[in-house]
Amino acid sequence: MSDTPSTTPYTPPAGDSNPGSNQGAAPVNVQKPARFSVFGSIQTIATYAFLLATLFTLFTPDNLFSDQMIKRIFQAWQANPTEVAQMSTSAASASQQSLPIGIVAGHWKNDSGSVCADGITEEQVNLTIATLVQQGLVAQGFKVDLLEEFDSRLSQYKGILLLSIHNDSCDYINDQATGFKVAAAIHSAYPEKATRLTACLTDRYARDTGLSFHAGSITNDMTYYHAFDEINTETTAAIIETGFLNLDKQILTQHPDVVAQGIIDGILCYVHNESVSSTPVPTP
Repeated sequence: MSDTPSTTPYTPPAGDSNPGSNQGAAPVNVQKPARFSVFGSIQTIATYAFLLATLFTLFTPDNLFSDQMIKRIFQAWQANPTEVAQMSTSAASASQQSLPIGIVAGHWKNDSGSVCADGITEEQVNLTIATLVQQGLVAQGFKVDLLEEFDSRLSQYKGILLLSIHNDSCDYINDQATGFKVAAAIHSAYPEKATRLTACLTDRYARDTGLSFHAGSITNDMTYYHAFDEINTETTAAIIETGFLNLDKQILTQHPDVVAQGIIDGILCYVHNESVSSTPVPTP
């Protein structure tokens, strides 16, 4: 045997990738410590914060377990920061639009109201206008309840607003008996909301129909309208008499779409918090 060292390189046994390890020893897995991500932590905190805010914002008995609520919670869990911001800005609007708008067709299924010489009744005119208002608001994405004069649903009715549609007498009174009237409850729980609703209705209805505001003939039957005491105190309410069924009969019966659009625009003005351009001058 020679004393000269061998020049043949060492080859480890098959399966042993570590030249210095003992044959048959289990491989050692070395794990690197997880890296702390400040951005990821902030994102997680923001998501949880929005989830809790959504729960508190949307918590009402009516929508606690609704499909809308569940979808919003699911979206919050999956949201990234951009989506969270977009959802937070629309939460209040979506919550409000989950409530309906109530439209009462005056005298419907109770009595005829005023009866004109040609057989046209106030009930018929009111129902035609109210139906067109309902259809127009539904097309805008709102849920709308068309209600009878003494509808059982009026008891503690909760909605964005309630509006009762009526008309004035078929009889000729004088040449000044033309125009419309709008009134809210004399004792409203939220007078600032009632005032805004009547202002919006007055402004938009006058603009669209060309009829004047006849404030001088607003009666206790309007300001003490029975439904005002039946509905939920959270519901803003008003009553409108869209015209006189004598001097205003043509627009009321032949152009109810114009009349209805004036009401629709007034409601949208209130719901969307639009500006009121002018203060109508009451007709003496």
